[in-house]
Amino acid sequence: MKIKPFSYLFLVIGLLFSDSLLFAQEATQKKLTVEELFSLVLENNPTLSVSKAGIKIAKQNVEVAKNLQLPDLNLSASALYIGDGVLLDKDFSNSTTVKMPHFGNNYALEATQLIWKGGMVKHTIEAKSLQEDLATLNYQFNEQNIKLLALGYYLDLYKLQNQASVYRKNIQLAEQRLQNISRFYKEGMVTRNDVIRGELQISNLNLALQVIENNVQILNKQLLVALGLPEGIQLLADEKLLQTNLEASPLAFYQNDIDQHPSVLMSKKGVELSETATKITKTERMPTLAAFAGNKLQKPITTTSPALDMYSNGWNVGLSLSYDISSLYKSSKKIQANRYELEKAKAQENETEKMIEVAVNAAYIKYNETRSQNSTLAKNKDLTEENYRIMESKYNNQLAILLDMIDASNAKLDAELQYTNSEINIVFAYYKLLKESGKM
Repeated sequence: MKIKPFSYLFLVIGLLFSDSLLFAQEATQKKLTVEELFSLVLENNPTLSVSKAGIKIAKQNVEVAKNLQLPDLNLSASALYIGDGVLLDKDFSNSTTVKMPHFGNNYALEATQLIWKGGMVKHTIEAKSLQEDLATLNYQFNEQNIKLLALGYYLDLYKLQNQASVYRKNIQLAEQRLQNISRFYKEGMVTRNDVIRGELQISNLNLALQVIENNVQILNKQLLVALGLPEGIQLLADEKLLQTNLEASPLAFYQNDIDQHPSVLMSKKGVELSETATKITKTERMPTLAAFAGNKLQKPITTTSPALDMYSNGWNVGLSLSYDISSLYKSSKKIQANRYELEKAKAQENETEKMIEVAVNAAYIKYNETRSQNSTLAKNKDLTEENYRIMESKYNNQLAILLDMIDASNAKLDAELQYTNSEINIVFAYYKLLKESGKM
């Protein structure tokens, strides 16, 4: 058969196009390690971006509060039209018009400086600084939560990808088994019922695989959002993750530093903030001492008769002392409310420490539980594989029925999935222990 030159051209173009498609398909896949996962979380996670913005706001609020230490300056200027004056007798009769300069100007520069208010400025700045600390601790708390959340998505995705791989292998084995059954059927060694059961098993496995692949896409989308990555990337877990020996330290190692946990530090800052709020409220009962200075330039001069169309300039400087007498009976209720807030903050601090102790203890127990389960499931996996080999040999030699073979295959599949999941559960339990103890 003779091939035309155009056929060669189309063949070359087709090969190049297929290679580019394969390259594009590979380019959309991205394998992530746990370290890369955490790095992307810190860099791109939208929730952490909100917390970072909160830190910036709190930091700027401290600078705003420091403005209370600066003097207040006020510059004003005005232009006005003055009408003629009218003089009247006591009985509003015999009115007389007094000519006035009609156009006037006022210029004023005033400055005030708070000297003392019972430490109100200092305590206000202190309160804003504590809020900045709280924003930073809140970021650290959210960082550990988001890390664990993203790791959960990552490991769940790993589980599904492993499940899909196991199902594909079992589908391949089921298809090979169906070929043998079909051959036995043609030879009259088995009935049509065995062929149907084999086909039904493959159909069920394919259906389960489709559900897994759909769940992979759903979870992949959630992880892309958590990591701030664009659409169109298929994330792959690093298979070397399970080769890492994540051995936990003794329980005391995780309980010793509970007082440095972000949640505990936040509760302590809450106590300090309540104490500062009480100090600020108490300053309302203190007198206010301030310095002031001013300079005014205005025209016309209306204090003389007749009025003079001239500028009058004057300046002043002095001290002012004021006291809000109503604070004596109004502030007491505010101070009492602050005391209740302080009691609540101290109770929350104690509660937070106890809850973290409980969470760390539970996470440690669960970690050891995953280790124990993994050992048991490893044995189960070996047993089901041996049982499958025995049943396969018996069925091929007509010493077992197909149902026994399918049961052995299903048991092998289930054991493989449970064992792989148990290894992934160890990783999650280890990092959850770090998160609960504030060491993640």
